Parts: sequence; C-alpha cells; structure tokens
Amino acid sequence: MIAIIGLGFVGLTTALGFSEKGHKVYGFDLNKEKTDTILNKKLPFHEKGMLEALERNLGKNFFIANSIQDAVKNSKVVILCVGTPSDENGKADLTYIKSAIDDILKSTDKKNKNIIVIKSTIPPSTTKNELVPYIESKGFKTGKDIFVSNNPEFLREGHAWDDFINPDRIVIGTNDEYTKEIMTTIYKSFNVPIHFVSLNTGEFIKYLSNTFLATLISYSNEMSIIADSIGDINIKSAFEIFHEDKRWFGNPANMQSYAYPGCGFGGYCLPKDTQALVQKAKEFNYDAKILKNVLNVNSEIKPHWISKIEKEVSKDAKIAILGLSFKPESDDIRQTPALDIINLLLRSGYKNIKAYDPISNELFDKVYKLPISYAKDMNTAVADANAVVLVTGWNEFIKNSDLLKNKKVYDLRYIL
Repeated sequence: MIAIIGLGFVGLTTALGFSEKGHKVYGFDLNKEKTDTILNKKLPFHEKGMLEALERNLGKNFFIANSIQDAVKNSKVVILCVGTPSDENGKADLTYIKSAIDDILKSTDKKNKNIIVIKSTIPPSTTKNELVPYIESKGFKTGKDIFVSNNPEFLREGHAWDDFINPDRIVIGTNDEYTKEIMTTIYKSFNVPIHFVSLNTGEFIKYLSNTFLATLISYSNEMSIIADSIGDINIKSAFEIFHEDKRWFGNPANMQSYAYPGCGFGGYCLPKDTQALVQKAKEFNYDAKILKNVLNVNSEIKPHWISKIEKEVSKDAKIAILGLSFKPESDDIRQTPALDIINLLLRSGYKNIKAYDPISNELFDKVYKLPISYAKDMNTAVADANAVVLVTGWNEFIKNSDLLKNKKVYDLRYIL
C-alpha cells in the first residue's frame, strides 16, 4: 500500500498512476477544497486522460485519507509530493517537506519499516545532508527504524498521465537493499529500466534534466536576439532548418554525444565559430552572455581536471596520455583538448609524459613539438604508467580497457 502526501499536479498523477497499476493508494492533501473536488470526481487541474483514471480508481484502488496519520498507518511506502517553492534567495524552501515529515513520524511505528520517498524536487545533497539528519533528530535511525529515498518525477504538463504510465526510466536514490526491494515491487509492472543510484545522484538527475531544458530555451532565445541584432535573418526558418540536422534523430550520431561531459570541445569549427559569433554580436551591440560562458566553461574544464590529478598524483609519476586528436575517428589536432591538458601538466611540473593516439602521434609531435615521448601502441603507453589520462574517446581504449586494471585512470570522457 502506498500513501501520497500532496495531491497537486505531481501527487495526484502519481496517486492515480499507481492506482491504475493495481496498487492500493491513500492520498492526502491539506487543502480540503482540493480533496473535496477530487471526491466529486473532478480534477483541480486539466490533464488529458486523468479524469477517466480518477473515475476508474476512486473508491476502488484510490482513497482520500482524512489525515496523514490515516494515510501512513495503512501504507508501507509514503511518497512526498508537496511543494518546494523558492525562498527570497532562490533556495528551495523545505518548510512543507519538513512539516509533512513531522506528521509522518508521529504516525510511524518503527516496527513497520516504512519508506519515506521524496518525489518533490529538491537540490542535490538535500536528502542526505538535510532531511536524513532532520529525521534522525526526531529519534529515528534511518536504515533501521525508517528508510529514506528520493524518486524524481519527469512529467510534462499536458502529458503527465502518459508520462507516468509509460515512463522512459525510473530513478530511485537510495542507500539500502530493503528500499531497492520494495521500490522494485511497486514499479515492476511499468516494465522500464529502474536505476538505483545514490541519494545525491537521484536528485542531480532531475536538475540535470530541467537545467538542460532551461539552457536550451535561453540559448535559443539568445540566438534569436543575435539574429534580430544582425538583421535580415528569418529566425523561424533558420530554426526549422536547424532541426533537420540528422544529429537530432540518432544516426549516424545523435545529440546524446553532445549533451555529455568530458574535457571540452575542440577542432576547427566549434571554438572558432562560437568566438566569431560572440564578436559579431558585439559589433551589433549585443553581449552574447551564454555563448561567452560556453567558451569560458570550455576553458575552465581543463584546469578542473588538472587540479584533480595534482591532488592524487606525484610530480615524478609516469603519466600516459591516451588520445591526441580532438575526437575519435579523426586525426584533426586543431585546438584539441589534449594540447591544453598536456601543457597544463607540464606547467604543473609533470615531466614524464608519454602519449599515444591510434593515428595522430606523428602529426601532433610535428605541429606542437612538446617535450613528451610517444608510444607505438596502447600497451606500451600504459605498461609502466603510474597514472593514465584518457583524453579522446577512441573505441580502441574501450576494447582494451583490461590494460588499465590496477592503474590510476582519469577518464576525461567518461567512456570506461
């Protein structure tokens, strides 16, 4: 049995979704007007398909509880879907979550091993650093008397019902096997991948999704301002034609490879064209803030990696660099991140550097003439290395990753 605390957009969708899947669900909301509306088989908001779901499930699998206590005492899993508005400084206000937790704990028998699931959107580290200590300050031992996890939602308004019933994946932030077992049970019928991750990772994935979408929107708006500033550009047509790029649709490449972290972009086009558009916008009296920050972050990511290496690798260590071209399946070394990484290592005092690239060794050496050595193959490069820095995502490095066992590896492309 499942309790849903908060019957707003997310809460009611979640409650009816689990009801539709055959679970017994108790819903509670402090707003009596809202619960009365629901009891009268009406929705407090418009969402396609949900009114019919309410009519099918109310009084059968879905029940309105008179109090949090009534909802909790009948349920193994208690899902919080209460609001987390921004405070005056932009931080997430946890007042409603903590208030709900107070009421839940008052109604919880420690022998029942209840699981509190945070579905409300809260910033990464909140469950671990704020909510778990808060619960334990009330006399409960998490992982023993009560269990805490997060389960972010990925619902689009206007499509929430279909998004819940037919999700692309389920994300559960948890630290214990008991929660994994129970959450697997309630989500089993959805027949999609269930990803069990750390508490912080669960929260981060939600923000990764939302901030990416926000960035795409603001990026597109900034580009429209630049276009207007330059003039004689049909913005609507430009974007529609831009969307015909085959990278949006999966083959031979897709946008996933761009929306993925690494050590920065390089090559001839991206750095040059981004810089040029920033300057062109300036000529037309517009400060392209997002594009400027794109370039700034591209510069900052390399020292970020070097800082991690410096903390863990001594200056007299032997370092292997895997990959010199700016991308795999290419010998293009123009503005390659490998150049910056190697130069930063040299400036930091690392002198024993050996590099290997499947096809770019000779060209890199000829053009840049750095005081490093080169290996004829991957095995030679890493054999006596104390640390390995993987800079370019060649498939050869993935296929031969067994050569990296027992090595200190810095995977700058997150491919291993």
